Amino acid sequence: MKISTPGRICLFGEHQDYLGLPVIAAAISRRIGIEGTHRADDQIRLHLPDLDQEVSFSLQSTFPYQEARDYFRSTLNVLKRRGLRFSRGLEGTIRGNIPINSGTSSSSALIVSWAHFLDQMSDAPAHFSPAQLGEIAYEAEVLEFGEPGGMMDHYSTALGRVIYLESVPQVRVEPLTPTLGTFVLGDSLEPKDTLGILARCRYGMEAILAKVQQHDPAFSIHQSPPAQADKYQAFLTDDELALLRANLDDRDILRTGKLLLEQGTFGPEFDAQFGQLLYRHYLNLRDHKRTSTPKIDRMIEAAMDAGALGGKINGSGGGGCMFAYAPQNTEAVAEAIERVGGRSYIIEVGEGTRRES
Repeated sequence: MKISTPGRICLFGEHQDYLGLPVIAAAISRRIGIEGTHRADDQIRLHLPDLDQEVSFSLQSTFPYQEARDYFRSTLNVLKRRGLRFSRGLEGTIRGNIPINSGTSSSSALIVSWAHFLDQMSDAPAHFSPAQLGEIAYEAEVLEFGEPGGMMDHYSTALGRVIYLESVPQVRVEPLTPTLGTFVLGDSLEPKDTLGILARCRYGMEAILAKVQQHDPAFSIHQSPPAQADKYQAFLTDDELALLRANLDDRDILRTGKLLLEQGTFGPEFDAQFGQLLYRHYLNLRDHKRTSTPKIDRMIEAAMDAGALGGKINGSGGGGCMFAYAPQNTEAVAEAIERVGGRSYIIEVGEGTRRES
């Protein structure tokens, strides 16, 4: 049995899902998969040659968890609670070509693959849908450990292609069907600073919203126009005001991007508009949310100089990956990213989790 799942990039809505705002994400044509079979005993044995690691435990010893992010056990427990049973152990090998710890959701893609594999290898498979597998992975990776995090990674990698995701007032996933050209993913080879970025982009923004709503209960992150932020200059610092404006602008960039992706007419004009929206989102992330780094800035500017139509930092930030939209000049853009010290990958929009054999 072989299962594989794609990584993902966030097109619009970066650092907005935990504020209750929607996101638009795209699966990519780089994947992580698990290939394995049953064992005669009750042991789970997983080989991870890409990380030079092995994981082994008994089907009977899935709780308590052995570490803070014990995702292989947690996924098994979530599936058991959903009624799956396992009378035989499993042995598998996990391999992938998604950049690791770089903001392209290699971890979530792995958990979706593992959940999909476990379903197929259980005593009576439930044949969960891709959306259900995304929900299971979110529960196993986030809810089971009480961690902060949105649902974008899990639904995007499970469903594949391009999706629009709302989490407020309830989860709603809308597949989008744009014909997008080629992207170039660039790994800065710098470790992410997830906690540091969250301190500003999530907790800092939540504090700003609380302050604003104390003075103006009618303010809504969902509805208030960006110009309304000017009313709060008396009690917000310049930095707080800039972060509030950036989030309101990014909210509206996503809305414009969704309309563009839905229009169904594609070509040079669409590509130019799409690239410009990506770059505008990047400027907010760079200048106001401060998720970028000098190296990633150089990679994006090198890509633009080489013919990319737009691009942005991807993921939590403080390191990790960027991507550029380059339906033309693709090789030149990839080479430009490499020249300034990044590692480049030419990618396209990819399919969701699937059984390979």
